[in-house]
Amino acid sequence: MLILASGSPRRRELLKKIAPDFKVVPSDIDEKAIKASYRDLPQKIAQMKAYAVFQNYPNDTVLASDTIVVIDNEVLGKPENHADAKRMLKKLSGRSHIVITGYTIISPKYEISRSVTTTVYFRELSDDFIDRYIKTGSPMDKAGAYGIQDKEFELVDHIEGSFDNVMGFPSEDIKKHLKLK
Repeated sequence: MLILASGSPRRRELLKKIAPDFKVVPSDIDEKAIKASYRDLPQKIAQMKAYAVFQNYPNDTVLASDTIVVIDNEVLGKPENHADAKRMLKKLSGRSHIVITGYTIISPKYEISRSVTTTVYFRELSDDFIDRYIKTGSPMDKAGAYGIQDKEFELVDHIEGSFDNVMGFPSEDIKKHLKLK
């Protein structure tokens, strides 16, 4: 059985594109306790999530991932409040940044850990636009305080790389490495 070690509805939706049959078992690790460079951090967190779930399901295949947004060598996690979300969105406005998603797949027969990077180019965002977007609540549970899939608020001008990766789950890359029966 394939197990997704995440409670994210976006990851669940994207995994359905490549593996329609799976179980969701969110991991319970302290992500803030994990220290690494921003290039290694998502992969390290994904490994910890995968191991935390795999120890209870050693006969299954566990898939975990973690996503960060990076600009000016600063990792933008999920905003703590509306002011933090506004700070992040103002920083991203009119600029490019990278989104890194690390993922780990563990099964009784193999283990793989990888990361995928996408460059995202933001449109210029007015304060009014940012305020309206924050009022929707959408930015509050997302790294970098935005969802590329939020169609009513076009934040992104263009990307270089995987769209799904920016949503937190590089399904194209994962599909290549996920060995299902």
